[in-house]
Amino acid sequence: MFVKSLDIKNFRNYDSLSLQLDPGTNIFYGSNAQGKTNILEAIYLAGTTKSHRGTKDRDLIKMGEEESHLRMFLDRNGNEYRIDVHLKRNRAKGVAINGIPVKRAADLYGIASLVFFSPEDLNIIKSGPSGRRRFLDLILSSVDRVYLADLVRYGKIINQRNILLHEAAVHRERLDELDVWDLQLVAAGEKIIRRRAQFIEEFGHVAAERHMVLTNGSERLRITYEANTDADQLELRTKRNRDMDLRTRETHAGPHRDDLCIRANGMDLRIYGSQGQQRTAALSMKMAEINVIETMRKDKPVLLLDDVLSELDSDRQNALLGGIREIQTLITCTGLDDFVKTTFHADRIYHVEGGTA
Repeated sequence: MFVKSLDIKNFRNYDSLSLQLDPGTNIFYGSNAQGKTNILEAIYLAGTTKSHRGTKDRDLIKMGEEESHLRMFLDRNGNEYRIDVHLKRNRAKGVAINGIPVKRAADLYGIASLVFFSPEDLNIIKSGPSGRRRFLDLILSSVDRVYLADLVRYGKIINQRNILLHEAAVHRERLDELDVWDLQLVAAGEKIIRRRAQFIEEFGHVAAERHMVLTNGSERLRITYEANTDADQLELRTKRNRDMDLRTRETHAGPHRDDLCIRANGMDLRIYGSQGQQRTAALSMKMAEINVIETMRKDKPVLLLDDVLSELDSDRQNALLGGIREIQTLITCTGLDDFVKTTFHADRIYHVEGGTA
């Protein structure tokens, strides 16, 4: 898969922008705060309906405007697709594929394959459980439509159950309503726990292989799934936790509290790893993400590298760049020096300044 073109209007700091992209390597360079990341964000939004930063739709619209429009053309196995996204400040976004409106992000499944890599991803090892869960969920949602549907459903159930916990703490007559939400929580939660466990076992092997290459065989990476509770214990834990849930007014058992443990040579990198070790492990995981998507989607994803190279030493830069030569890559950086010093080939170069490219 590759992105052929992108047109944006009233998005972030852009009045309008029209780009023709090369199927190979595209570099966007310029000073900070000029709009380089916004271009990658627009592509990611068009392919997934969400900002990689978790930004609300209304905050993506250019200041002073009420609406924003994105249009992306992409080629997937010789078939062209047009994706239109219409952001509105006070209403839900509109999304259309080849001119046909769609209602759910899942409707884009099987069309766009994107991997976003930012400096924040290099801190995923030490960022806390929520960051590691988000990393896991983004990958799994991109390759498993059923998982995505279960995850969305589970999120809604947790929100509704927590609202009811607040209300039932005062109005005790509503306690019986918790039984209904608990049944739904267990049904969706069990599926998520089992799928995560299965996926991490497969993903961990790939990440370990990448890590062996990056460390010249000196470190063995092991990623394990730390479930808050086993799938077959979720119902029991939910019942036992009810009094505590009512006191704290939040749900304590379930996959929304899961974590990943990342070890190198038996050492927990979350606690004891140096910054270099943590970044090498994070790079291994992102490279594994590319490989997993290629395998499960039967297609090569588009890689969006947002100012990552400046955060890596030359060895890690070369390891990353050497592994992405066969996929479309969009790279942002502040200057071209790093590329001039290497033999890395750039197919198209854009200078970004003040919302123009």
